[in-house]
Amino acid sequence: MRLSLFCLCLAIYSGSSFGQWYESQGVATIKNNDNKAAKAQAVQNALKRALLVAGASVSSVRQVVNGLLTQDEISIRASGSVNSLELISENYTDDLVTVTIRADIFSQEKKCFAADYKKSMLLTRSNILHREQANVGSIYSIDKTLIEKLASKIQQQGIYLDTKMALRTKTEFSRFNQSLQTQSLKNLTMSLANMTNSQYVMFSEIQDLSLANDENNNWQFWQKNIYQRQFNIALYIHDGTTGERVLDKHYQSSAPWQFDKRKSVDVTSNNFWQSEYGERISQTLDTMVSDIDENMMCQPTQGRIVQVNGNTLIFNLGKRHGVKVGDEFSLLHFNNFISDDKRSYAGFNISPYKVIVNSVSQDSAHATTTQQHILDNIQIDDLAVRY
Repeated sequence: MRLSLFCLCLAIYSGSSFGQWYESQGVATIKNNDNKAAKAQAVQNALKRALLVAGASVSSVRQVVNGLLTQDEISIRASGSVNSLELISENYTDDLVTVTIRADIFSQEKKCFAADYKKSMLLTRSNILHREQANVGSIYSIDKTLIEKLASKIQQQGIYLDTKMALRTKTEFSRFNQSLQTQSLKNLTMSLANMTNSQYVMFSEIQDLSLANDENNNWQFWQKNIYQRQFNIALYIHDGTTGERVLDKHYQSSAPWQFDKRKSVDVTSNNFWQSEYGERISQTLDTMVSDIDENMMCQPTQGRIVQVNGNTLIFNLGKRHGVKVGDEFSLLHFNNFISDDKRSYAGFNISPYKVIVNSVSQDSAHATTTQQHILDNIQIDDLAVRY
């Protein structure tokens, strides 16, 4: 089965008449026994993955008919266009549908070399800003469960991230963020990144879990006591090396709260996640995964140098991040400074030398200078970077 797709591209693509075929898989959850909608979502996910691998950045795929994509509904925010698409297979297992597609993609040079690598990111426990709003349903543990769900979705749908979680305790993020303590935020980020060997740190704030005052029986008119409930969340990603913020996104949604207001609800249960409110949160998380992955694609891949010896060094990126023998990295030497207003800033001196990876393990790489120069000014905790 083949459909031609005409894409709205925000960059002029190459005049070459030859594209390249990319094969990828997409997975989606079947909701309310709607196989068609699930298949459509799976195809969207697979096509996004193929486009991203080809070097394009997909901002939206809006409409689906006949189980596949309509024309003129793909927006690609980079060089690349889809000439044709084949659906190779579709498999249904329990409540999941998995599709395999093959897409003929015309693409220019890669948008960034950093897209070759996965960035290590620490996901921290979310913060409920107004804890009293969680009283209805006693959903206090949503701050932890939410991040576990997000991590699972990143693993299934993401391309450019290698995640780990710190969920046992809450951080001081919201206290610093709400009081605009910028330097404390930077220090917190750099400390967490250093402790967990992470390039980036993600924080989040659940800003609104409130229940509407009036019953919302437009949704289910035959039932009583159905109220609309908000789910507003803010997402923040910080660079673990400098502590500076690289992404700030806010999401607002709402859905009927179908549970008894006086009873506790288990937010880890299928009963919760299959409710309209749980499904709306899940949809928000899907959007967050797409936004995070797209934003992180071209963020610098930076490894912390852990050993220097003559003209060789070791840095803390490896196979799990996509590093391969022969890869070339630039070197940055830390040169931090304090401004007149006593604020600390991260500065870097760019080394004139580059290094080439000559051996790689799961979590680290050995590299040597390209011209055999001695790395006099490079020290432990400096950076090996690919842009």
